[in-house]
Amino acid sequence: MEKLRKVHCKNCGRLIFRSARRFNENIKLGNNFYCSKKCEYEYKTDKKILKCEKCGTKFVRQPSKISHHNYCSRSCAATINNEKCSKRCAELKICEHCNKGFRKSTNNKKYCSQACRRRAVRRTPEDLIKVIRESAKRLKRVPSKREMGSIDDCCRKVFGSWNNAVLASGLVPNRSHAARMYKRINAVATDGHLCDSISELLIDNWLTKNEIKHERSALYPDTNHRADWGILVGKRKILVEYFGLANDSPRYDRVIQEKIKLCAKNKIALISIYPKNIYPKELLEVNLRNKFKDILLT
Repeated sequence: MEKLRKVHCKNCGRLIFRSARRFNENIKLGNNFYCSKKCEYEYKTDKKILKCEKCGTKFVRQPSKISHHNYCSRSCAATINNEKCSKRCAELKICEHCNKGFRKSTNNKKYCSQACRRRAVRRTPEDLIKVIRESAKRLKRVPSKREMGSIDDCCRKVFGSWNNAVLASGLVPNRSHAARMYKRINAVATDGHLCDSISELLIDNWLTKNEIKHERSALYPDTNHRADWGILVGKRKILVEYFGLANDSPRYDRVIQEKIKLCAKNKIALISIYPKNIYPKELLEVNLRNKFKDILLT
């Protein structure tokens, strides 16, 4: 039978017995003896054992987090703080939404809970429609969902979706940015040019009809941007763009500004055509002649 050796727990001092093999091994390695894992943890950790000032429960806390008053939980801390500030907390308030009584330490609280606050400030359908119409009038176009982030969630809860809210306001919803930017309807002009929309087809056919030589997808200098058409008058290069989605997509508007700056930087003439210049179709001839009058006179 293996001989046992008497040792004392390094943490609590309790007398314990260890086998000679374990005893010799610990002495050789310089390890301490502990009666339990709990004592080993308490001795090795730098945390301090404290006693709650409210309920007397013992708890462990890092030295850096020890203050003048220590509590085992927020409940105990709140109880003590409320007792010390009883005059401030004794005021009974009435919730403006559910009319229930509640006690709050701050003076600007109107509602007993976040749920009551959300229900109280919920907008009516009439309020949402009014905001959408005012925004459309200010922007001179239908506002996008991202631009109305403050009421987006309310619109989805009341109307089911943002587009439904726009329809309820008597406006036509915008297409998604992906559809506006990339969805194209290909059409072939009379001169064989492939156009990305019916509007471009009308412009291309008008150029052909008036014997204005043009090429499709002309490159801007030092960039990958392409213009809808390029026209060469003598040695002078003129770019023609149909900005059909202007004021309809923030990304598209940024691209328009980039192209205008490129033309100004490289001293290239740019003819900008917008939907108002070709629709209604009865005005297409007059409007385009005004746009290309300098070219028609040469």
